[in-house]
Amino acid sequence: MNVPIIDPLQGDFPEIIEDFLQHGNMKCIAFNCHGTLLAAGCSDGSCIIWDFETRGISRRLRDSATISPITSVCWSKHGHRLLVSATDKSLTLWDVKKCEKIARITLQHTALHARLDPGPVEPTVCLACPLSSAPLLVDMSDGSSSVLPVSVSQEGNNYIVAPIPRKFSDGSTPFTPTAATFDRSGELICVGNSKGEILIVGVKTSKVYGIIPVPGGAVIKDIVFCRTGQYVLTNSNDRVIRLFENLLPHNNVINELEIIDSLNNNTKNNVEEYDIVEKLKTTGIKCIKYLREFQDVVTKIQWKTPCFSGDGEWILGASASKGEHKLYIWERLGHLVKILEGPKEAIIDVVWHPERPIVVSVSVTGTAYVWAKDYVENWSAFAPDFKELEENEEYIEREDEFDLNPREDEKEKEEVVDEEAEVDIENIEEASIITISNGLHEELRYLPAVPSPDLSEQQDKYPASPSRLEESNNSASPFDNDVVTNGHASSPMEVAENSLAEEDGGASSKRKRKPSAKGMEMQAEKDKRPATKNQKSSSVSKTSKPRTKYDIDSDQDDEFTDGFVF
Repeated sequence: MNVPIIDPLQGDFPEIIEDFLQHGNMKCIAFNCHGTLLAAGCSDGSCIIWDFETRGISRRLRDSATISPITSVCWSKHGHRLLVSATDKSLTLWDVKKCEKIARITLQHTALHARLDPGPVEPTVCLACPLSSAPLLVDMSDGSSSVLPVSVSQEGNNYIVAPIPRKFSDGSTPFTPTAATFDRSGELICVGNSKGEILIVGVKTSKVYGIIPVPGGAVIKDIVFCRTGQYVLTNSNDRVIRLFENLLPHNNVINELEIIDSLNNNTKNNVEEYDIVEKLKTTGIKCIKYLREFQDVVTKIQWKTPCFSGDGEWILGASASKGEHKLYIWERLGHLVKILEGPKEAIIDVVWHPERPIVVSVSVTGTAYVWAKDYVENWSAFAPDFKELEENEEYIEREDEFDLNPREDEKEKEEVVDEEAEVDIENIEEASIITISNGLHEELRYLPAVPSPDLSEQQDKYPASPSRLEESNNSASPFDNDVVTNGHASSPMEVAENSLAEEDGGASSKRKRKPSAKGMEMQAEKDKRPATKNQKSSSVSKTSKPRTKYDIDSDQDDEFTDGFVF
């Protein structure tokens, strides 16, 4: 996206809080590949799927065996599956559309982060980063797991997983590296350790292909790839976010690494004397290149998980300080362009929309705030010759400006249109956005809505009480007693005529006049006045003979003619 063409003064990044989402106590969030669905893990062990277009809840995934808070959620490549990790050491794989649990396993340690393999359409292999052990590669189909290497030995040509003591000699708890993530292809895993190094590990072989030393040598807390896989962000314990460029291709990554490894071996005459660590660092420098760093030079604050924008042009860092809700936005070239300040609530998670300038941040209160761009109406974008006026101006029209048939010399040249050309109304033109799918499989963009039950179904489910049923049975129409006469059903008009004939003793009645508007108003005023005691007693003494429409009209005529002499 060419930002200067859109607006030379402002970039395509969020500026204000547009909305907020609230359901329970949310802990972590994640968008699907198109940003149409937002998954949120809650403190009660449930996972909410929001329809981000309507801001409504589409699904609620709840496992009866999981009641602990959710630590991370991750979508599959095409959005059909969702991986959820919780503090009860469990990993649960869900089918989002069917709302069914596919598999659930329990680890030995709590997983802070869990990521699905981005390669297959229906992945079963995931990457778990436990709290107190090395990262694990877990197969959800059979429950098997393998520990990934976090360091390389200095002797020989072997890498080892460093043993993790339960406590240091001084009694303090050791810090274990837990930062690890897949690359875009799913063939490699980048693992960060406490020495400030990134290890490039193969998924199938668990072999270390290279080591990338991070400047500063501090503990690496987070590793994030952009959607295209071209750039990488690291969040270190020295309060600095660093940007790297991925030099490896998107396909056949393992073959490229083997070629680089063979070239490094040919540069040395004696391979045995060549230090294995230096060899891996040489390979790592050719794979991932360090570019620049981002930090707050004044306050030196710690950062939460950083992230890229959907197009990779902007970098977002969330403040990890307590009691403040600040988002820092940089250009990829390193310039700080915006600092967003929200409510006095600390941030626990933040994500950027894959296709739009929208950021969603979650506070410690469990509320998700939606940050969006403050758009200003610019009508010249729709009509280039449109001019906004600050005050009224006198306009002098041309002589033939509003003529039906303008002169031939001032007619605009009509565009030549091929009327016989076929118009494609079946295929949808793809938008010019970055997508990570190959188009061979159907993607889950929206979830079908669950219809609410009809009124009749609710009445069947919740029947009325006996008292109400009795009241409904007792409340009958005035025509109920006369509806069935002589064994056959009669219409209301027939019942009215029969009752009228009974009142007049069989004699023919005169035709009643239709009441006027004045009479209708006087009758309405009479109905509004409270009844006196005599009227109440007289009404009680009257029989409960049903009144017909003709009786009501007769009363209205009598009321209207009172006081007049004809």
